[in-house]
Amino acid sequence: MNTVPTLYTDDPDVVKQESRELASFDLKREQVCDVELLLNGAFSPLDGFMTAEECRDVIDSKRWRDAFWPVPVVLDVSAEFAGSLGEGERIALRDPEGVLVAVMTVAEIFPADFLVDALPGRQLSAMCLGGPLVGVEAPMHHDFKRLRLNPREVAAQFERLGWEKVLGFATKRPLHQREVFETYNAARRNEANLLINPAVGAVVPEDRFHYARVHSLEHALGHYPLHTTDLVLSSLYSRQLGLDDVLLHAIVLRNLGCRYYMVDADYCSPGETGFDYDSLQEQLSAYDDKLGIELVFNDRMVHSPKRGGYVPASGVDAGEAVDTLSADEFVERLRSGLEIPSWYTWPEIVRELKQVYRPCSEQGVTVFFTGLSGSGKSSIANALLVKMMEMGGRPITLLDGDIVRQHLSSELGFSKEHRDINIRRIGYVASEITKHGGMAICAPIAPYARTRRDVREMIEAVGGFVEVHVATSLEVCESRDRKGLYAKARAGIIKEFTGVSDPYEEPESPELRIDTHGISPEEAAQRVVLTLEKLGYIKLG
Repeated sequence: MNTVPTLYTDDPDVVKQESRELASFDLKREQVCDVELLLNGAFSPLDGFMTAEECRDVIDSKRWRDAFWPVPVVLDVSAEFAGSLGEGERIALRDPEGVLVAVMTVAEIFPADFLVDALPGRQLSAMCLGGPLVGVEAPMHHDFKRLRLNPREVAAQFERLGWEKVLGFATKRPLHQREVFETYNAARRNEANLLINPAVGAVVPEDRFHYARVHSLEHALGHYPLHTTDLVLSSLYSRQLGLDDVLLHAIVLRNLGCRYYMVDADYCSPGETGFDYDSLQEQLSAYDDKLGIELVFNDRMVHSPKRGGYVPASGVDAGEAVDTLSADEFVERLRSGLEIPSWYTWPEIVRELKQVYRPCSEQGVTVFFTGLSGSGKSSIANALLVKMMEMGGRPITLLDGDIVRQHLSSELGFSKEHRDINIRRIGYVASEITKHGGMAICAPIAPYARTRRDVREMIEAVGGFVEVHVATSLEVCESRDRKGLYAKARAGIIKEFTGVSDPYEEPESPELRIDTHGISPEEAAQRVVLTLEKLGYIKLG
């Protein structure tokens, strides 16, 4: 059985009692995932969060103490919380529901600024805490509990099944016929059984694709020979580091007891890595003897009508016709209601994924106006509301900036922090409306690109998002100035006023850009309607 050590205490009740006197820190989703993997041994030999020196060693030489390690693993906290602590102090780490999962001894408190480039996928807080952990209670998962096994449980399952050599396979997407053939053949070549181990860490409970993906993998499991393949979920999450994400998953699979790791050609998307699969193989070969697990690369297969099935691409004759369907084309077929070829995947997987990739006309959608004060956002939004109500088909909700300020954010001021909070509140409400099939029309100023991007990502996880930049010039906006706000800003009466004393970061690629100078709100709203039709969210006529 796998002897990977855990970091859990033998006396959880005693630690819980002691923790009542400790400062508490509420972990974010990504942090809960890291704590879980540290405690259960999946991140062995790590025994806690890294100090600044350890982080620098990992960044410079991929070494943690005497072991190979590809990425910094840090606990980032606010400057305010860090300022309340002293080195050597113990703190209680709690999940978002307040459950005590671990106690950490703070070995070091250090600024996070030097980690920004090393961890581009994380929105790091100002400070980091480094130090060892003692586990109290494993983080709770309400989804797919039967598939969430720790390294010791996986080892026990391997022993029970009589599996001595295991090939681990990590994937971001559902498996279709080609991937099933490729993975099974790779396991057979190495005389091994197969463990499918998708990274599902840090997903939000409302992420429909998460559930569809796992259910699809369960369906795919039924198409492998009996007792050859198993499915276990990993609490790893993508750090958007390409090669280093692959290396980190290799370590997790090693600690799960796998002898081999089959690297998926699609694990690193081009947007994340910037290199192709051949280049990935070449770069990974430099780490083959450092990982403690043997890397196995994908023998690409294609569907040959002539041969009636999947065959290695390397064995296809020159000029021989093969069936092709890219992942993007597959998704587009699902969204368009087109037939999926039977050679590509199985009907039960198609049914599962159709629940996620619905046609745009069946999805909820948010229309998010952004622009300077006086640009015409509210007027267009109100005109659009009436047009959509006349058309029918979806419940419509208007979240105008002034109305939201009155009912959702009355306690907030106009500092950058408070404006960000206000926009995120609007985004959250809009995401709930969108998730349930409605249309949310939002009309805040929303001056900051980072916040708008976060709102987009939040909403696109559950439906459609259409950004409309109302690009009326500052001069025109100021000439309108019905409330006298620009005049007060110029006089210094209003501080941090967008366009005068605070910047407006223009959207780089909105779905629609409108200058309202010289056109009526109805004309502008009609342009939005035509854009919604073009994108497939509504049908005219």
